[in-house]
Amino acid sequence: MVSTLQYNIALTQLKGIGPILAKNLLAKFGSAEAVFSESAVALSKTIGIGTLLSKEIISSRQQALDIAEKELSFIQKNGIIPLFFTDKDYPFRLKECIDAPMMLFAKGCTDFNSGKFVAVVGTRKITSYGQKLCEEFVSRLSANHPDVTFVSGLAYGVDVCAHKKSLEAKVPTIGVVAHGLDRIYPSVHQSVAKKMVENGAIVTEYLSGTKPEATNFVQRNRIIAGICDAILVVESPQKGGALITAEFANNYNRDVFAFPGRVGDVSSEGCNQLIFKNKAALIQSAVDMENFMGWEADKEKTIKQPKIYFENLSAEEQKIIALLTKEKELHINTIATKTSFSISTLSSLLVEMEFKDLVRCFPGNKYQLI
Repeated sequence: MVSTLQYNIALTQLKGIGPILAKNLLAKFGSAEAVFSESAVALSKTIGIGTLLSKEIISSRQQALDIAEKELSFIQKNGIIPLFFTDKDYPFRLKECIDAPMMLFAKGCTDFNSGKFVAVVGTRKITSYGQKLCEEFVSRLSANHPDVTFVSGLAYGVDVCAHKKSLEAKVPTIGVVAHGLDRIYPSVHQSVAKKMVENGAIVTEYLSGTKPEATNFVQRNRIIAGICDAILVVESPQKGGALITAEFANNYNRDVFAFPGRVGDVSSEGCNQLIFKNKAALIQSAVDMENFMGWEADKEKTIKQPKIYFENLSAEEQKIIALLTKEKELHINTIATKTSFSISTLSSLLVEMEFKDLVRCFPGNKYQLI
């Protein structure tokens, strides 16, 4: 008997099917299981599939199920938490990203949908300047916001510095890795990873047995960006994974920040370029990010809710108003998730509503009723 989870994992292993096409199949047929029972003709009518790819899907079904069965055994033996795209515990911020993975595998105890999520990324060759900035940032933000979770990639340098300081501050920290959960790379970080599992998680989209190949690191960076509210680049040369993460973050409409460095410092060239090109906001401390994101407003603030006449609003506007009446203040990604509007549609609606003096946008893409 094939379980729902086995079908969900198998969907990600079908030949020629990536996250976008997998979502198209899921939208058309309603479940992963249904994809494994449909005919080639039916599959070919899915957006992006066609005749040739539908035949490849049919021919790779059994192999995908066999791979999924093996992974299911690994999950059960090792206490892995599988998260499918439609699961309620799947990270809601990541869910609205077009190329979000269909499956995540987590080892640990973190709620991906509660509190603030901040990515701290940067060079593997961290300097004493970068280490000081990183440690002070994590320490200050965690002290002011105990609900924060810090996310990084468990690599050398900035990544592991952020993880260690998070553990010291006793706030959750998540390491998104570029391989299966049957290993830790680099292996010298196994002791850190073990502590992270106790207050946070190690997360991947890759099945057990997957080695840390170079292309996997680029793909994992999109998860780091997509899972967070904001991304901080501590230090980076002109080229590096942190800049790729920042690029993903900008494409996902996330807030990107960077610490500036001295002109000519190789470890800060990437940060300085991000700031120069308006791809990151310059900050000097955690306080600057708090102010930009509107997080200083964790202090009590009461909002007087206006009386709004719904007959003058569109159905979409009414839906947003009803949500903000209950929640008071929400990030645009949260509104998108709860209303099922795409980011592009929602952005247009919110601009119109600002013109009508119905909502106000605050730093960090947060919205309130006026």
